[in-house]
Amino acid sequence: MAKRGDKRGDERLAEQRERQQAYRKRIKTERRPSRDDIARVLLHVVITRSAARDKLDELEKFGDLIVDRLVEQGFDKRVSYDAFDQLVDKYVKQGWEFRKKTHIGRSLPNDADDQE
Repeated sequence: MAKRGDKRGDERLAEQRERQQAYRKRIKTERRPSRDDIARVLLHVVITRSAARDKLDELEKFGDLIVDRLVEQGFDKRVSYDAFDQLVDKYVKQGWEFRKKTHIGRSLPNDADDQE
C-alpha cells in the first residue's frame, strides 16, 4: 500500500482508481451481473424451489452446508443459522422477491430477446 507523499504510490493509486472506474462503467454498460448478483439469485431459486417441492429436508442440508462454509470463514454458527433461516422465511413465507435494479435500465436491444 502506498504511503502518503510517495509519488509513485500516489500514481499507482490514481491509475488503479481509473481502472476501477472504467471497469465499473463497462460492467454497467454490458449489464453484466456480478458474482454476488448470481449468488443471490441462485440462493433464492434453491430456497423457493425446495420449499415449493416440499423438500424441506433438502433445504435443511443445503443450509447446513452454507453455515459450515460461513463458519470456516470465521462467522458465528448460531448467527449464521439465524441469518439463513430469516432468508428462508422471507423467500418462502413472505414471498419476497428481488427489487428491480433501476440503475441497470432496460433500454438495450437485448431486451427484446429477454421478453420471448
